[in-house]
Amino acid sequence: MRILFLATSILLPFARCLTYHGADYSSLVNLENARTTYKDGGVTEKFDAILHNHGVNLARIRVWTSTNNADYSLTYGLALAKRAVALGMELLIDLHYSDTWADPSKQAIPSGWPTTLAGLNTEIYTYTLNLVSAFSAQGTPIQFLQIGNEINNGILWPVGEIASAGYSPLSQLLHSAANGAHDADSSVQVVVHLANGWEESAVASFYEQIFIAGEFATTDFDVMGFSFYPFYDAGATYAALLASMNNIDVMVVETDWPSSGSCSGVTLSQSGIALSPSGQETWVNGIKNALSEVSGGHGIGIVYWEPGWIGNDALGSGCSNNLVVDDSGNTLTSISLLSSDM
Repeated sequence: MRILFLATSILLPFARCLTYHGADYSSLVNLENARTTYKDGGVTEKFDAILHNHGVNLARIRVWTSTNNADYSLTYGLALAKRAVALGMELLIDLHYSDTWADPSKQAIPSGWPTTLAGLNTEIYTYTLNLVSAFSAQGTPIQFLQIGNEINNGILWPVGEIASAGYSPLSQLLHSAANGAHDADSSVQVVVHLANGWEESAVASFYEQIFIAGEFATTDFDVMGFSFYPFYDAGATYAALLASMNNIDVMVVETDWPSSGSCSGVTLSQSGIALSPSGQETWVNGIKNALSEVSGGHGIGIVYWEPGWIGNDALGSGCSNNLVVDDSGNTLTSISLLSSDM
């Protein structure tokens, strides 16, 4: 088993470069359909190409179970993946197993899916197998596959909700999803994604209970993925993150930092970093350095979440702007925060 976390880091000298410099820009085609354009150095260019030109080599793309392309359908994800691979990027596909957003506060069963554990085990296996096969069939095989998004309290509620059903239903569902992925492509690396990667005790508790004989096993997955944001808890420090990650391979799959504006009602977890493009670079470089401190060279990558989502500049946080472009689509100096020397 190879375990990877995606996260932010601490400022340490002589940190090694990371393998994966990622961005989740899933909203891009919807933005392009709304006639949003981007410029880098005054030259109009596709935003995914701009990101790649500045060092991004891993595209994280969310896929919902909706059949509506505006709601991140499989068709939408396949098209965006084709573009990413043509540019030379690898793929991290983020399955929400829901018709809409899935996170620690909501994990709704997709419409039309069964509502029994037996039925859902079959459904999630078949859905995952067919999805991985679809990416391979079009020449864009998946390198990393998230079987759920921020699944701290489970997936497919209420059947797979830890708070109401315990760990066994979730363990079975993750086992079925992983089997579907590996039966479609034995080389795909399965990711388990938790929010709040800095909460060492909560992370440990999850992994102490999720492995059940005959259900989810350590051999079913390869990567631990974390969200690590500065907005939601003062405890989300570099040191706390590092404490959660020692002795395992790690990627941070979601992070952001404000480029400008204000953070009303928010106490950012890492003090002394400016709300500016240079502050964004400092924050991400801190994550890099923290990952570089993971023993055995196991820290391998960072993904910045939705750096170009114009019109949603806060990205769900209390800070007014976390993008690496301005509202006219011009890149900021922080566009290079995921450069190849990161």
